[in-house]
Amino acid sequence: MDDILLLDAIERYLNGEMNAEERDYFEALRKKTPEIDQMVVEHNMFLHQMDLYVAHSNIKHTLNDVHTQLISKGDIYEGGEIPTRGKIIQFWNKYKRVTAIAASVGGVIALFISGLALYFSSIVTDPKLQQLGKDLEAVKKSQQYQGAIINEVKSKIPLNARLLSGGSGFLIDTKGYIVTNAHVLRGTGAIVVNNKGEEFKSSIVFIDQLKDLAILKITDSDYIAAKSIPYTIQKNNADLGEEIFTLGYPRNDIVYGMGYLSAKTGFNGDSLSYQIQISANPGNSGAPVFNKDGEVIGVLSTRQAQAEGVTFAVKSKNIYSIVEDLKNSDSAYRKIKMPTKSTLKGVVRTSQINKVEDFVYYVKAYGK
Repeated sequence: MDDILLLDAIERYLNGEMNAEERDYFEALRKKTPEIDQMVVEHNMFLHQMDLYVAHSNIKHTLNDVHTQLISKGDIYEGGEIPTRGKIIQFWNKYKRVTAIAASVGGVIALFISGLALYFSSIVTDPKLQQLGKDLEAVKKSQQYQGAIINEVKSKIPLNARLLSGGSGFLIDTKGYIVTNAHVLRGTGAIVVNNKGEEFKSSIVFIDQLKDLAILKITDSDYIAAKSIPYTIQKNNADLGEEIFTLGYPRNDIVYGMGYLSAKTGFNGDSLSYQIQISANPGNSGAPVFNKDGEVIGVLSTRQAQAEGVTFAVKSKNIYSIVEDLKNSDSAYRKIKMPTKSTLKGVVRTSQINKVEDFVYYVKAYGK
């Protein structure tokens, strides 16, 4: 749906201008598409803020008008000699009732604003977590409604398969081994898409639900392996306050984000994860988290519901753990060789991104 048309639809929905049929369809679409639901919430908050701004502006203009009238009548004094104490007392006696009313109005406004702050803070402190996987089945239905049926587009997704979920992933071996989150892989298979839009068939070779990590293997003959991976994967814990950045697929094209490590443990003290301060959206699950030297320190997985920027990432040392588990479970994977040398240290950020983006993939999971 075109962004302008979508905003127009949200405006009409919030203003109650839709007929019953339109409203039912829009509410169903909102439930199935988290991105649209988020836009509705944010637009509604924006409208509330605009109303508050208008109310504040009106009060300010009214007070300025009253101030000007009092000066013109000589009831208040500006500049020159200071009025006598008697003049001040007369002025207070004359206008103390008006002052009391103004103070009351100010108190009501303050209480109203405090109420709004309390309401929104109660949402922010909601302890529930939201996984950052993308519901591709809802996206597919929305596209079908608009006439853009996915199966009409040439794709390597098996015929009659249903797209179920999506997220991000990144290479840990040039032979096509990709790490993502376990919760991204809802179906029985997956394809991966690079930043040029090229699709590759892949197979799910390992899933660890406890660590919320999984390994895919590209099995497509069209895949051409790179000579080397430019980043390394950190084995030790990262430092508190360390600057980080990420690349992932909350949209169909790759998106950059930047933040910092805000806690050495995850939600409720989870020792497998970090808490990081960064903006993340559905589709960011499985995205690599890099430090300033271009070392992978974690894998984006969840965010705290309604808490802007409070995000969690599985620690990178867990990648080594699941690779070892895979090697021990199947000798066919003993030749997996993770990168040991980084070419990103001391490189400016834009160049780091240029070197890394070819190794980060959009993961689309499907089922029958």
